[in-house]
Amino acid sequence: MRLSFRPRIPGPAPSRALWLQIAACAVLAWAWWRATPAIYVPPVWPHPAQTVAPETLAAPAPAQPPVAPPVQSASLGANTIEVIVQANDTLDSIFRRLKLGLADLASLRALPGLKRMLDALKPGEALHLTERDGDLVGFKRRLSPSETLNVTRDGQGFSADVLKNPLETHVRTASGTIDRSLYEAVAAAGARDQTALALAQIFGWDIDFALDIRPGDSFAVTYEELFEDGKFVKDGAVLAAMFRNNGRVYRAARYVDPTGAANYYTPEGRSLRRAFLRTPVDFTRVSSTFDLHRMHPILNLIRAHTGVDYAAPMGTPVHAAGSGHVRFMGDKGGYGNAVEIDHSQGIVTVYGHLSRFAQGIHVGSRVNQGELIAYVGMTGLATGPHLHYEYRVNGVFENPQSVHLPDALPIEGEWLADFKEKSAPLFASLDGATVITLVAR
Repeated sequence: MRLSFRPRIPGPAPSRALWLQIAACAVLAWAWWRATPAIYVPPVWPHPAQTVAPETLAAPAPAQPPVAPPVQSASLGANTIEVIVQANDTLDSIFRRLKLGLADLASLRALPGLKRMLDALKPGEALHLTERDGDLVGFKRRLSPSETLNVTRDGQGFSADVLKNPLETHVRTASGTIDRSLYEAVAAAGARDQTALALAQIFGWDIDFALDIRPGDSFAVTYEELFEDGKFVKDGAVLAAMFRNNGRVYRAARYVDPTGAANYYTPEGRSLRRAFLRTPVDFTRVSSTFDLHRMHPILNLIRAHTGVDYAAPMGTPVHAAGSGHVRFMGDKGGYGNAVEIDHSQGIVTVYGHLSRFAQGIHVGSRVNQGELIAYVGMTGLATGPHLHYEYRVNGVFENPQSVHLPDALPIEGEWLADFKEKSAPLFASLDGATVITLVAR
């Protein structure tokens, strides 16, 4: 291909009128362009996962300072549940019902000294459990009017504390005369069942409250009443007591010795405690006495009754009459389920017709006086629920209601003066008590 260039030959010059026409067209074009709306340019849309306010499409939002994340407390997302314990409830069943981890329960039980505080739940008591996503983070249980178990959880695991609940103590003296029962007389005097039970325990080594109590016996008792925030909680410790039984007067005052042990002593400093309890069950009636020529109610023949039968409802607790070692526990023919305790010095006590044995009791185990060992039943040759109780000395059967019980040691001589000084105003409070006599019905 061949290219050639030819120079442009200019024509005649444009006239002035033409230039004016061109300038007018330019002005019109500029005016038209200014009056026309701007052409819309689609924005760049955000990702669907983002949320953008409509006004941000037209103009960017001003920059904002970064927002700090919320501070989470230890209780954020936690849920506290109050559980009212039902009959036969255990912590295991409660954890399963609430779908809480059983591994947490095992961790609680592994804490030193905590297993005892977690077992033996009482029907009607309230437990407070705090959980987060099925994990236990807190647990509270009222152990007594003055103590609350508080368990918390942190990054290291569980920790437990026993919190003290402040209680107010008022000292009160009540007195009365027995018409039908000690319980009724104590209630009429304004005290509660635990005070009646305390009286029976204090004088239980000298008086058989199932057999020896009779109308006309009287008592006076100085005891503590416990209050929380002005509201009555329960009767507290008995500080001093007097009991007049069949014309004989017994008096005792509570003394806490320098070692912290609390016991009851006569005004002379003699301990009311004996090596054995007179009766191993509380507030029952004697259905059959010690009788070597008794007609057996089932066998219908003369057969020695070598102990005392205490009629009591099925399941009534049975306590060890004295300290010793269990030498037999199991079925013993006509005795049914039985426990035998060897107290040394040739003394053995026997407990028969039991419904079941207490936990932790086995042959060879050491038991202390008053410790729970079993429950009343009617196993073996029995016509109804009762406890058959025997007291043997060197293999010879003795009447448990009349046998001489060895005394405990008196108060230490070095503490006697301190005891007499502290007990004098307590004995004086009993002397000034006005006896309330119940009207027979």
